[in-house]
Amino acid sequence: MDVQTDLTDTIVALATPQGIGAIGVIRISGNKSLSIANSLFPHKNLMQQYSHTLHVGVLRYKKEILDEVVIGLFKNPASYTGEDVVEISCHGSAFIQSKILEAIIAQGAVLAKPGEFTQRAFLNGKLDLAQAEAVADLIAANSKAAQQTALNQLRGGYSKELNDLREQLINFAALIELELDFSEEDVEFANRSQLKKLIQTFQEKIAQLIKSFQLGNVIKNGVAVAIIGQPNAGKSTLLNSLLNEERAIVSNIAGTTRDTIEESLNINGIIFRIIDTAGIRDHSTDTIENLGIERSRQYAEKAGIIIHLHDASGNKYEDQKIAKWLKPYATKVIDLYNKADILQEEMGNERTDLLLMQGYISATNTNDISLVKEMLYNKVVEEDITLENTIVTNARHLTALRETQKSLNAVEKGLTQKISGDLMSVDIRRALHYIGEITGRVEVDKDILGTIFGKFCIGK
Repeated sequence: MDVQTDLTDTIVALATPQGIGAIGVIRISGNKSLSIANSLFPHKNLMQQYSHTLHVGVLRYKKEILDEVVIGLFKNPASYTGEDVVEISCHGSAFIQSKILEAIIAQGAVLAKPGEFTQRAFLNGKLDLAQAEAVADLIAANSKAAQQTALNQLRGGYSKELNDLREQLINFAALIELELDFSEEDVEFANRSQLKKLIQTFQEKIAQLIKSFQLGNVIKNGVAVAIIGQPNAGKSTLLNSLLNEERAIVSNIAGTTRDTIEESLNINGIIFRIIDTAGIRDHSTDTIENLGIERSRQYAEKAGIIIHLHDASGNKYEDQKIAKWLKPYATKVIDLYNKADILQEEMGNERTDLLLMQGYISATNTNDISLVKEMLYNKVVEEDITLENTIVTNARHLTALRETQKSLNAVEKGLTQKISGDLMSVDIRRALHYIGEITGRVEVDKDILGTIFGKFCIGK
């Protein structure tokens, strides 16, 4: 995407999804927005109407009535883009929408590129870069947690934290650089002990933000959960119980599941992609089953969480071999022992809560499934997710934060070694640059901007 878009152009795009619906919304932004809409709206002079008002009537182009519409006016600077914006709500016919777009383009507008409305909001100072990226995250949000995190960033909570840190650091940078102007007089304007405390505070905050990315990535993209185990351990039964539907075929015949089955499960606002895999055993002579087993191993390696489903009443030797293979992934493994109810019946005892807490479950027991869901959630979420949490969800931000951390470490090292102010100033400026790059307070590479806004849908 060319970020050097001519802001004097008036742009137009369909803001609602393609296809037939009750209504469609066509958005126009730019200097000619009001005059273009006015030329197609014979009922009243839109140029003389107040901002943030709605007007009902027909659109007419070359004596042809296009549709009966509702027109919303948003005059600059009190609009999403900071420019004059007109939103036309028409009927949801693709033909009607096409005819209206053609008429608007004929009057001097050009089709908007992906993300161009939000790009203009950023360039016109209505949003900073982190907020602009939050718009895309909010559109793509598929869970409550993703929605909350994106809303917090869109409201500027994340940006405010970064800007507060940056402003304090700028003040010290200014004092250190002032010292350079009086280097011959050997004066010290910046209190080194205060600067050291400030740097340590910054390091703690940056470290928290970096640590939050692991959770942020889960919130934004969900987490893959591979159910691994020997044949007939109950993997498909567990999948069906978690989803509360008969999604996978359940059979006593070993090797019934030949390929992976993946379904999404929302647990307290986090999306878990549950993957039922083929049973793992070493002695199968079935070529297709062996391909399924190999795929199971691949999914286990890539998954964020592995449920190793043991057969509590079955072949312990096979489970031990699988456990040995999973040893390198121990930090992401949840061990569950299925068919514990059968085991207890054979022993003539009732299952205790202690056994349940140790992972002994029945994949057909509702209470046990609730515990499994709780285990999955606790595996990725260490604390409550609220609107007040600042959680990093963007890989670009993570890279910038890590570079900021390196620069702050260099500043702290310089303070300890009592290096000269000019060398320390370089590291402080570097930290300031990377913090500012997140919010767009410094000039961001045009290719980066193109990548950011190019991922947006057209019309936003």
